[in-house]
Amino acid sequence: AARRLRRRPEPSEAMLPRPPFPGELRRAAASGRSRARGGGTVLLPSMLMFGVILASSGLLLMIEKGILAEVKPLRPAAGEPARRDLGGEETRGDLDSEVLRDIRNRTIGAVCGQRAMPRSVWDLPAGQRRTVLRHLLVSDKYRFLYCYVPKVACSNWKRILKVLDGALESVDVKLKMDHKSDLVFLGDMEPEEISYRLENYYKFIFVRNPMERLLSAYRNKFGEIKEYQQKYGVEIARRYRRNGGNSAGDDVTFSEFLRYLLDEDVERMNEHWMPIYNLCQPCAVRYDFIGSYERLSDDANYVLERVRSPSSVRFPERQAWYKPVTAETLHYYLCSTQRRLIKELLPKYILDFSLFAYPLPNITSEFCRQ
Repeated sequence: AARRLRRRPEPSEAMLPRPPFPGELRRAAASGRSRARGGGTVLLPSMLMFGVILASSGLLLMIEKGILAEVKPLRPAAGEPARRDLGGEETRGDLDSEVLRDIRNRTIGAVCGQRAMPRSVWDLPAGQRRTVLRHLLVSDKYRFLYCYVPKVACSNWKRILKVLDGALESVDVKLKMDHKSDLVFLGDMEPEEISYRLENYYKFIFVRNPMERLLSAYRNKFGEIKEYQQKYGVEIARRYRRNGGNSAGDDVTFSEFLRYLLDEDVERMNEHWMPIYNLCQPCAVRYDFIGSYERLSDDANYVLERVRSPSSVRFPERQAWYKPVTAETLHYYLCSTQRRLIKELLPKYILDFSLFAYPLPNITSEFCRQ
């Protein structure tokens, strides 16, 4: 399936998955069963799932084309609070966000409903189970689980958890974030305690455009953090650059970073660029809410209201010094990178694109000339 993706002619518009040709799903299923029997690590949970996602590409196309105006979005379940804006008036959010959430829910339901997919964390291989339990943060006081995803505002969410637990006075306290202390991780609990919380607590995650998240990780870790430059940057320069042994790791290019990701086993990736699917396992953990980085403030405030946090606790404002990845920045980096690298990398992140309804990156010549 990955080879077919690379060979496909470039479309004139944004690159979008195509529906599978007749017989492809059968071949994908057979391939997935064969590889599963072999016991080796597979790139995706199963080739059958990859076929299912391609088959659901019409949803992504409808998002891209904006033809879902007539679709009635799902409403919150009975008992769920309506959102409130700053003026206190009730609102259900704009139509686009509700439709997008509906599409995400339906796509996840279709994919996770496949027979081979995990139904709980106990169905996962030990390594995958360790990863997701290590990323689920617990608030027993407010009875919720939050799967943190690096580069999707997780530091601010950790601040909120510390404030709710009384370990931090305010989200605005100026101090370096300690990502371990004063936080409760689901993976540190006993199996029966884990099962109880997964079954009874409110569960949520926040997602982000996969390529934007990768670019954010690249700019932050290789442009600002010496530890990452020394641990990863030096190795990347040595591996992918002629005479790169003299690099201090602070000059890694975006293309070299993508080449490194291509050669990495998804299950062993650093959490800052591991796919969200692998970090949070949305099939094994049935999340009640999926927020997005694009609607961070609104979605975060909705969650805080949903878990009945004190009204004094609010999601922190973006720091003045923070330089976000803009559409123009992403456009520049993608169009300055070999298309082959991006196309070959997409299968590793295809679940994040598809399940969370993000269009694949537009890297056509016409778009890049703009």
